[in-house]
Amino acid sequence: MSTEASAPNDASEDATSLPDDRFLDRELSWLAFNERVLALAADESIPLLERAKFLAIFASNLDEFFMVRVAGLKRRIATGIAVRAASGLMPREVLEGIYERSSELMRRQADLFHGEIEPALYLEGIRILRWEEASATERDQLGQFFRDKVFPVLTPLAVDPAHPFPYISGLSLNLAVVVRNPITRTELFARVKVPPILERLVLAGPSRFVPLEDIIAAHLGELFPGMDVLQHHAFRVTRNEDVEVEEDDAENLLLALERELMRRRFGPPVRLEAEHSIDPHVLDLLVRELGIGTEEVIRIPGLLDLTGLWALDRLPRDDLKMPPFLGRTSRELAEVETASPPDVLEAMRDHEILLHHPYDSFSTSVQRFLEQAAADPQVLAIKQTLYRTSGDSPIVDALVAAAEAGKQVLAIVEIKARFDEQANIDWARKLERSGCHVVYGLVGLKTHCKLSMVVRDDGDKLRRYVHIGTGNYHPKTARLYEDVGLLTTDPEVGEDVARLFNVLSGYSMETEYHRLLVAPHSIRSGLLDRIAREVDNQRAGLPARIRIKCNSIVDEATIDALYIASQAGVPIDIWVRGICALRPGVPGLSETIRVRSVLGRFLEHSRLFEFSNAGDTEVWIGSADLMHRNLDRRIEALVRLGSPKHISELSSLIDRGFDPSSSTWHLDPDGRWGRVDRDAEGLPLADVQTALIARQSRRAGIAP
Repeated sequence: MSTEASAPNDASEDATSLPDDRFLDRELSWLAFNERVLALAADESIPLLERAKFLAIFASNLDEFFMVRVAGLKRRIATGIAVRAASGLMPREVLEGIYERSSELMRRQADLFHGEIEPALYLEGIRILRWEEASATERDQLGQFFRDKVFPVLTPLAVDPAHPFPYISGLSLNLAVVVRNPITRTELFARVKVPPILERLVLAGPSRFVPLEDIIAAHLGELFPGMDVLQHHAFRVTRNEDVEVEEDDAENLLLALERELMRRRFGPPVRLEAEHSIDPHVLDLLVRELGIGTEEVIRIPGLLDLTGLWALDRLPRDDLKMPPFLGRTSRELAEVETASPPDVLEAMRDHEILLHHPYDSFSTSVQRFLEQAAADPQVLAIKQTLYRTSGDSPIVDALVAAAEAGKQVLAIVEIKARFDEQANIDWARKLERSGCHVVYGLVGLKTHCKLSMVVRDDGDKLRRYVHIGTGNYHPKTARLYEDVGLLTTDPEVGEDVARLFNVLSGYSMETEYHRLLVAPHSIRSGLLDRIAREVDNQRAGLPARIRIKCNSIVDEATIDALYIASQAGVPIDIWVRGICALRPGVPGLSETIRVRSVLGRFLEHSRLFEFSNAGDTEVWIGSADLMHRNLDRRIEALVRLGSPKHISELSSLIDRGFDPSSSTWHLDPDGRWGRVDRDAEGLPLADVQTALIARQSRRAGIAP
């Protein structure tokens, strides 16, 4: 039995009649997403330290965007392989738009921090002091801190005929220093790197911090004794830090990736951030020596690199944070939560279990599932995909324990997971040393699917216990990311997942499955067929509707199919966290399509696909977003839900995201996002995530 739908897939033929300007630009759409993050930092209804955290998230997001997306675009332009984007923009037009928009957003971030957040922190007794604002006592203490902890690790690098301009590592904070020889009166340039291994915001007193660069700047005389320090300016460089491993190297993928990680440190620069007060001559020197264009320079008033604001999150000020939330054990695992952990395997034998994290605890469900399997003498084998996890992960520990107990353990480790490459290499080797069979994925494809399978001897037969999810097996992010997952012993799912693991670890060419759609072979085609089926149902007067929840929607073939469905009158709702290249509400093209976004304390991360199917609703969950990389260059998996109860539960979740009483962002046809968080009387609308927390509390019988 195939999971392919029966309707023909003819969307590509109909797409020729669609307008050329039907796609929004993906890069500018991503910047619009990060602008929504910045809006949370500006939201006075959000606790103050959470607003500061959103500023740090905004900065971190933008760093990664430049390191990967902007760097990739510049590389394609330089090599002459860049082509016109689906939005109709030429690559240089996209790049110009990125620099213009990101510069504006960064200045807004700085104005928000210095104009609103910092003064509000001051009123709460939390100070980020510049050196001149610190008290004499604090300066003395910080001076001793400099001599004990900072000075020994500093390396001032001069620039003169005998000293070439030093390499500036990506994302490092630096001081550009101009000194003068008091005898020859010659002015010289030097660079001092702010050590990233030390805390950026140094505690000077209770809730009083001084930036590390200010402490260093105040003691430059000790770095350049006998010289006159004339000026100093903070600056920061962002480099291309994406990793590319040639397929020819895949025979020894681990070593090839380690070599590439070393090369990544020396990628070309893509952005220069500098203090707004920087001397023009010093800035010219940096621009010239770094080989960077003037349009890539962003001058920022005040403090650079606001990712350092993460330090404030550690302050014991619960009054300035969102109320703490800890997920509860799923009702489907334990009707009444007790001190003893649930028997996950026993519950799975009885019925399929739908999990919704972080509202359902990851530790008492998925983590417990693997820990229980590792300790169970009847378990014979565990197979697991790992894309991202923490270095001290109990998931990895469970796999190690299982292997050391003599069980067959297979770990499909995706060591090419961006920015987690080195960590993944380290714990992959830990798994190998324990006796696990470790496979590093397939040539040319990233293994992004979220799968775990346990094989147990249940006496009468061997049974497969399977978990399929939308999120990584990462216990820490599972408390911050919204995801869904399915625990099941259904034989069809077990057979499907077993076949997929054989594809990942062996030479199987399996492409047919029962309850799975698997990329790169069948997710796009499977979804397109189901979209076409809704069109047929709409035309036949049968129930028809499409609803999608994902992180990003960019794939042109899928968007075109949705346009065609909208033209046929099919109601379509899309709940997207980040990028959306689809234009909703365009007359004659997408009038029946609505696009919403929810941002909040949890990162919306689940992927759901719902089709009315003439009244017999189908819901699929899994790891794939509607992007080219997910559908063409990754191993992804979607599973069809089998329980009407589970279908209803996720359908209700999407209902909540589109309920007029919920606070959401709305996308208009021109790509502008507007926040709708007040009703007609000006009263605040319900926050989706807060409402789900309250529901979980009610289910647990405790006050929200």
